Amino acid sequence: MASVDVGIALLGYGTVGSAVNRLLVEGGDEIERATGHRLRVVRALVRDPAKQRGFGAADGVLTTDFAAVRDDPEVDVVAEVMGGLDPAGEYVLELLRAGKSVVTANKQLVARRGAELFATASAAGVQLRFEASVCAAIPVVKVLRESLVVSNVHRVIGIVNGTTNFMLSRMERGGSYEEALEEAQRLGYAEADPTDDVSGADAAAKMAILATVAYGSRVTLDEVERQGIEEVEPSLVSAAADLGMVVRLVGIATLADDKVDVRVQPALVDKAHSLAAVDGAFNAVMLQGDAIREITLEGPGAGGIETASAVVADLVSVVGTTGTGFLQNDACWRELERLPPGEWRSPFYVHLDVADRPGVLAHVTSRLAAHDVSVAQLVQRLGDGDARIELVLHEAPLQSVTAALAEIAALPEVLRIPFLLPVITERPL
Repeated sequence: MASVDVGIALLGYGTVGSAVNRLLVEGGDEIERATGHRLRVVRALVRDPAKQRGFGAADGVLTTDFAAVRDDPEVDVVAEVMGGLDPAGEYVLELLRAGKSVVTANKQLVARRGAELFATASAAGVQLRFEASVCAAIPVVKVLRESLVVSNVHRVIGIVNGTTNFMLSRMERGGSYEEALEEAQRLGYAEADPTDDVSGADAAAKMAILATVAYGSRVTLDEVERQGIEEVEPSLVSAAADLGMVVRLVGIATLADDKVDVRVQPALVDKAHSLAAVDGAFNAVMLQGDAIREITLEGPGAGGIETASAVVADLVSVVGTTGTGFLQNDACWRELERLPPGEWRSPFYVHLDVADRPGVLAHVTSRLAAHDVSVAQLVQRLGDGDARIELVLHEAPLQSVTAALAEIAALPEVLRIPFLLPVITERPL
């Protein structure tokens, strides 16, 4: 069969864009053998064509004119790797309306404007693919949409931000949050402005996308409960170690009674749990469902070449399924209610600073018991007139735990507001 050239355009030609071009050039023979097509970058939108790049584009490819990309009849598929919401969002909409399929690595764009983008793609009869927007080289979207299409996935839990995982792993080996952040920036794992990562915003966008795909119901970024790692101190890391756990920024999407809850926050992860072993800048996603019980996908979740590999995989998928309708439509087919936050259930960790007086523990446990919350594990450390109490609670609704802690916080012996985090474990507590 004769090879057919497919013209590819790139919105952005930085680290990821140039890596996409390099993979298409160096892997061209493999792609042609698999698909019968030769994918060739014919246009790339950039701000500065004169800028030095790691893998150069062919003559005439780089342009500062978006219309040159949109209106080029040679361009069949476009990869958006420029990032940001504006102008990327409007560019993608224009390309879809012009009848060009789009592959994007833009998590914020998909999480915030996914409904509009997919409606536009559907109306134009083209595809929108977004594997690279979640965990780079880890093909979790493809697995959810294709391999697990009838598996009734009811829980997605994962470490989906490499920057924060590197920082928390670094803090386990000693040092402060500030020292861990400085090292992450020095090694290129964190941006000069790390806010999206450390605040949990990056992970929240990814979990919104994963929940949308897993449950077939749109979850927006604003619906994700979010807490970052800015308040994680070495004392919490040490306390976790004493309890046989580690601290990780974890995303959790739950489907319970046809209601969805999605959250991102620091959690204490039992060292016997597979997520506890995810070290450094790696990502891992666990999928739990009726037909599969549990599947874990792990690998590098960031980086230019890693993200580029996911972009290329989506480009190949578009070429291979054009005209078939196979899994190219919006993943959403129903509208599910949101689980009231207080009804979300988990084991929990609680830290208390209290005065060292007789009966304090009895007061604390009685308040918990009054709300049907029981203690699975307790560690007490005495100081000079005060004490630190670390509690691991059996699984309970969040509203019951927070109600009990509100009463505990009002006790005269309690010196500070109690600190609460979920616990991730597979062992019975």
